[in-house]
Amino acid sequence: MKNIYITRIIPQVTFDMLQVKGYSIDVYAKDQVPTQAEIIEALQRKPYDAVVTLLTDKIDAKVFDAAPTVKLYANYAIGYDNIDVAEAKKRGILVTNTPGNYSYCIAEHTMALMLGLTTRMVEADDFVRAGKYQGWSPMNFVGTDLEKKTLGLIGAGKIGERVAHHSTRGFDMKVIYYDVARNEKIEKEYGAQYFSNVEDILKLADIVSLHVPLLDSTHHLINEARLKLMKPTAYLINTSRGPVIDENALVSALKNGTIRGAGLDVFEFEPKLAEGLAQLPNVILTPHIASARESARNEMAKIVADNVISFLETGGVKNGVN
Repeated sequence: MKNIYITRIIPQVTFDMLQVKGYSIDVYAKDQVPTQAEIIEALQRKPYDAVVTLLTDKIDAKVFDAAPTVKLYANYAIGYDNIDVAEAKKRGILVTNTPGNYSYCIAEHTMALMLGLTTRMVEADDFVRAGKYQGWSPMNFVGTDLEKKTLGLIGAGKIGERVAHHSTRGFDMKVIYYDVARNEKIEKEYGAQYFSNVEDILKLADIVSLHVPLLDSTHHLINEARLKLMKPTAYLINTSRGPVIDENALVSALKNGTIRGAGLDVFEFEPKLAEGLAQLPNVILTPHIASARESARNEMAKIVADNVISFLETGGVKNGVN
C-alpha cells in the first residue's frame, strides 16, 4: 500500500481521488500552519511515498533527510518557492505544482482591492461600525475615480491580461505594462502600451499592480527608491508574492505620503506584517485569499491528486517543476 501525507486539510476532492486508489492517507489535522519540526516528526512515523505540501511549508534538505522514502512533493499551489527545488533534483525527488486556470479569480481580487482603495470603502465601513456616522456629509471619504486613469501592470501573463480586460472594458482605463517579454495579445485587445523598464511604469501609472513570480530578480522589485518614483496620488496593488515589495519601505512611503495607498493580499514576512502596516488607514490587507474561490480551490485539489496518482501509478508527473 502506498502512503501519502498531506500537511493541511484541503478540499475533499483530493481525498476522494486518492482513497479510490486504495492509498493510505494521513493528514495534519490542526487548523494552523505546521512547523517544519512538526512536518519532520510526522514524516518519520512511517515510510511515506508522496507528500502534498502547501506554500506555508518549508521543504528543504532537513525534510529530505528525515524522509528518505518520499520521492514526490506535490505542492498545492501555483508557486513553489517554499521548496528547495534544486536540492530535490539532486536527490532524484520530484516536485509538482497546480498550474490551473485561476487567473480570473486573482484578477477579480485585484480589482476588488483597487476599488476598495479608490472608494475608501474599508475606512468608511470602519467609520460606520464605530458609530461615527451622524448623517451625510459632502466631504466624507472622498475617493478617486478609476475611469480614464492609467493602470501600470508589472507582469503581463494570464492574470495581468485579465486585469487589463476588467480595467479597460469596465472602467475605460489606459493600460501600460512591463514584462520580460512583450505580450501581443494585451496590446492588440486592450491597447496596452509596452515599456522596457519598471521605472517608466512607476512614474506614469495611477495604479500599479504586481503580477510577477518570486525570483532572485523580483525580490524587493519595489523598494524605497522605486516607491519614490511613483506619483503621490498613486496606489500599489500586490496579489503576487510578498517579498516582491520591501514592506518596511512601503510602510514609510504610506506614512509619508510618498504614495496614496496600497492593497496587499501577500506579505513579505507572511503571516507577520511589517511593523506599523496594520495601523495605517490607507492600506487594505487581505490574508492571501486572491485565489480563494470554491471553483479554484477544487481545481487545485484535483490537479494535486492527479500529480500524486500519476507518480504512484506511472513514475511520471503531469506538472513537474524540476
